[in-house]
Amino acid sequence: MAEAPRPPSQEFHSVLAENRVFPPSPEFASRAHIRSMEDYRRLWDEAERDPDAYWGARAREELYWKEPFQTVLDWKPPHARWFVEGRTNLAYNCLDRHLDKRRDKTAILFEGEPGDRRKVTYGELTRDVNRLANGLRSLGVRKGDRVGIYLPMIPEAAVAMLACARIGAVHSVVFGGFSAEALLERMNDAGARVLLTADGGWRKGVVVPLLENVRKALPQMNSLERVVVFQRTTQGTLQLSGKELAWSELVSKQSDTCEPEWVESEHPLFILYTSGSTGKPKGVLHTTGGYAVNASLTTRWVFDLKDEDVYWCTADVGWVTGHSYVVYGPLMNGATTVIYEGAPNHPGPDRFWDLIAREKITILYTAPTAIRAFMRLGDEHPKRHDLSSLRVLGSVGEPINPEAWMWYRDVIGGGRCPVVDTWWQTETGSIMLSPLPGATPTKPGSATLPLPGIHTEVLDRQGNSVPANQGGLLFVTRPWPSMLRTVYGDPDRYVRTYFSELPGKYFTGDGARRDNDGYFWLMGRVDDVVNVAGHRLGTAEVESALVAHKSVSEAAVVGRPDELKGTALVAFVTLKQGVAPSPELKKELGAHVTKEIGAIARPDEIRFAEGLPKTRSGKIMRRLLRDVAGGKQTTGDVTTLEDLNVLATLRNNEE
Repeated sequence: MAEAPRPPSQEFHSVLAENRVFPPSPEFASRAHIRSMEDYRRLWDEAERDPDAYWGARAREELYWKEPFQTVLDWKPPHARWFVEGRTNLAYNCLDRHLDKRRDKTAILFEGEPGDRRKVTYGELTRDVNRLANGLRSLGVRKGDRVGIYLPMIPEAAVAMLACARIGAVHSVVFGGFSAEALLERMNDAGARVLLTADGGWRKGVVVPLLENVRKALPQMNSLERVVVFQRTTQGTLQLSGKELAWSELVSKQSDTCEPEWVESEHPLFILYTSGSTGKPKGVLHTTGGYAVNASLTTRWVFDLKDEDVYWCTADVGWVTGHSYVVYGPLMNGATTVIYEGAPNHPGPDRFWDLIAREKITILYTAPTAIRAFMRLGDEHPKRHDLSSLRVLGSVGEPINPEAWMWYRDVIGGGRCPVVDTWWQTETGSIMLSPLPGATPTKPGSATLPLPGIHTEVLDRQGNSVPANQGGLLFVTRPWPSMLRTVYGDPDRYVRTYFSELPGKYFTGDGARRDNDGYFWLMGRVDDVVNVAGHRLGTAEVESALVAHKSVSEAAVVGRPDELKGTALVAFVTLKQGVAPSPELKKELGAHVTKEIGAIARPDEIRFAEGLPKTRSGKIMRRLLRDVAGGKQTTGDVTTLEDLNVLATLRNNEE
C-alpha cells in the first residue's frame, strides 16, 4: 500500500504573504558561533566543494572516536553508511569526556510537576548511568538487544537512554501518554527484552498509570523478560511480582564504573516509532555516529549554545525532539539541560514563566501549539515574571503562524531574542532547516534556509524545480549523517515510503514553497498523517481504533485547522445497522480511542454519517472530508465520487 497518496496540485497553492524581516542584532551576532551570512556561506561553500571533507571535519570536531573512521560516506542509494570503520560510544561522548572540566557542573536541572527539584551533575549522571548499565548487563542485556523505555519526564529517562547507549543496547522510547495497546504493539515489533518504566508520572495533578498500563500489556509481550520499575509517585514499598524488579534494587548493588561498549559508527542506537498512513507505526532506526554528529552540531549552531547557558527544550523524550534536543545534543555539548515533568499550565497558567525566571533559563525551545495556548491565556501571565535571562527562542513540531511567531518574539523574548523556527523530522534525526541566530535574517513563519551540508529542494513529481512562491514537494536531495537507515524489520517499507517518489532523493512527505530570497515555507503534510499539538499522528491508526468498536462499521479521520492545536482531529463515523447515534455514544467512542492509542489521538469532533464519500473503486476521498470538516466549499474535482448525495448529506449534517 502506498505510504503517501498523491494529492492534486491545487493543495499546494500558497496563500500566506509575510514580508517582515528581522536581522540579528549586532550585539548578538558579535558573540555568536556563526556571526554573519558570510560565515554561513563560507560553511555552505565548504560543504558544497567537498562534502566528504566537510562532514569528516565536523565528525572529528564533534565526537571522540576510539578508532578513527576510514570512509566518510558509503552511498548506495537509498542506503547510506557514514564514518565507516570508526568506533565510538555515545554515552562516553555525553559524559566521560566532560568529567575533567565539568564533573560538578549541573547536567540536568529537573523540576517535577508537584514542585520537587533536583540538580544532577555530570559526575552524578555518569555514576547513575554506569550503575543502570551494569544492572542491564546483569539481566543479560547485550550489544544489539532492544530495551523499551516507558517513563515520565524525569532524569531517569535520560539515564535509561544513556545506559543503553553505554552497553550498545538499542533503546526504544514510548511516549508516556500512550496506552497499553500502543506500548504492546511497539515493544513486540522491536522485540524488546527488558522494559524500563515507573509506577507513574505526574500530569495535570493526576498520576499517569504507567505500571498499570505495562501490566495490561505484559501477558502479550512475547519477547519481554524483565520489567524494571522506578518508584516516582507511590509511597512505601512498591508491590512488584513476576517479571517486575525495583529499579532501586537493581542499581544499588552495581559498580559506579562501567566500561563503554565501543561500537561501530553504523551500530543501531535507537528505534523510534512514528505514525504511518497504513495504520501500522514505523520503527525509524537511527545509528550511532552519524546521528550523534548532526545532533551535537545542530544543538550548538542553531541555539548558539554556550557553556554558561541554561537550556530548556520542552519536548517529551517519547518524541525525537526529546532524543536529540533534551538528551543527546545538549549533553554532548556539556550543557545544562532542563527537564520538566508536567503540564505547562499546572497548577497555574504561568508555570513555564515562573520556571524560566527562577532558574534563569537562557534558551527556550517549544512547540507552536504551546505558544498559541499561552497567547490565548493572555500577556499578563508572562509579564508577571522576569524573563530577561532568555536570549534565544526556538520553535519545533509544526509550521508556526506569523502571529504566534511575533507574540513569541515580542512578549516572551522582549523583542530582543532571535527566534529560530526549525524544520526536521523523526526520520531526519536532527534539524535541517533553521535560521542561525547570529547570522540569518528571520521572517515570521519561515524556517529560512538549510544548514550547511543539507540539500533541500522544492520539486514537482517529475523532479523539476518549482518556481519561487509556488508550492511543491519538499525533498532532501543528498544524504546527510543523521538520516534514518531503515524501517525496523521492514526494509521494503523504507524504500517505498521515502525513496520511491523520486529514486535517490528522500521524500519528506511535506509540501513547501521557496520565496524570492530562497527561504523555505512549510505547508504541511501531503499524506494522511496530521500534526496534532506538535505530535505527528497517523489518521489510519485512529480509524483502526474506531472501527474496532463494536458499534462502528467504518470511519474516516481528517484534520481541520485549529487555532490552539494547529490541527484538530475530526472523525466521520458510520455506525452498524441498528445502532442509533447519540451523544453518549460519541463520548464512548472518544474514550475507546483514548484506551486504544492514547488521549492525544482522541478526536476533537465525532460526526455520525450514513455514508462516506468514496471513489468508484471504494477509496474514501479524505480531501472532500477535509473540506467538510473545515467548513470549506469543495472546489476540486469530484468526478470520481461515486455518490454526490453523500457529500450533500454530510454538509447538511454539519454541527
